[in-house]
Amino acid sequence: MSALTTVVVVVAVLVLLGLALSVRIVQQYEQGVLFRLGRVVGVREPGLRLILPLIEVLRRVSLRIVTMPIQSQGIITRDNVSVDVSAVAYYRVVDATKAVVAIENVAAAINQIAQTTLRKVVGQHTLDQTLAETDTINVAIREILDGTTEAWGVVVTLVELKDIQLPETMKRAMARQAEAEREKRAKIIAAEGESLAADQLGAASDVMMAHPLALQLRNLQSLVEIGVDQNTTVVFPAPLMSTIQELGAFLAREQAAGTTPAQASTTPANEPAAPASSRSPAGELPATEVGFNTDYNGSPVTRRG
Repeated sequence: MSALTTVVVVVAVLVLLGLALSVRIVQQYEQGVLFRLGRVVGVREPGLRLILPLIEVLRRVSLRIVTMPIQSQGIITRDNVSVDVSAVAYYRVVDATKAVVAIENVAAAINQIAQTTLRKVVGQHTLDQTLAETDTINVAIREILDGTTEAWGVVVTLVELKDIQLPETMKRAMARQAEAEREKRAKIIAAEGESLAADQLGAASDVMMAHPLALQLRNLQSLVEIGVDQNTTVVFPAPLMSTIQELGAFLAREQAAGTTPAQASTTPANEPAAPASSRSPAGELPATEVGFNTDYNGSPVTRRG
């Protein structure tokens, strides 16, 4: 009886051990490549799978997208500028059989080919193109990687340049260039503003010439603006050129009035004219001399001595 019990126990242990060796679980995001005596016999879908121990081997392959950072590479651009460029690549396995049979280590192979492709593509561009045309460089790298990894059952879905390190001298030169560009734009904008202001001032002057009252209203507005700040000094603006013209006209009238000779006095015809030395200054008559002058209406007025 004891011998039979021992046999049963041994058989049960062997069965449990066989089940443990034959049961495989394939996850939802995986596919299993089944090898029988070293030959590929098929692909097993996700779920519980049984294999023959010691005869069959099941290799599980992940189908999820893998994020692979590409370490920084020292690259010399086409215009002989040394830069350090790092990137990141995203790929996934679409054919589990090729990913297992065609290549030993998919991740290591893609990492190495990505580094060499990054150096090759960036080296064909100038520094300005590398900084401005990153989308074009990303597409070029992805296409090269995708064409290379197609035989491995892998699809590269995306490649992005992550960081571009420039030398310090190049950073300073680019900063000076950007500053000069900003100054140029500022000067152009200021010149355009001056041109527009001149046009508007010309239009305003035309309106004021057509409507003189507008200038007086503008002067009153200026007084209101000055009064807002509670200043103790009030400035009355006046048109400069008209003021100069009025002052010149006033001086001309005064000079003409001072140089006009007075009307000569009337004397009888039989009396000799007085000597030039005894005549009174122009416009003046002696108080003792009898003569006449004209009033404001032009009629003669007789003076008695």
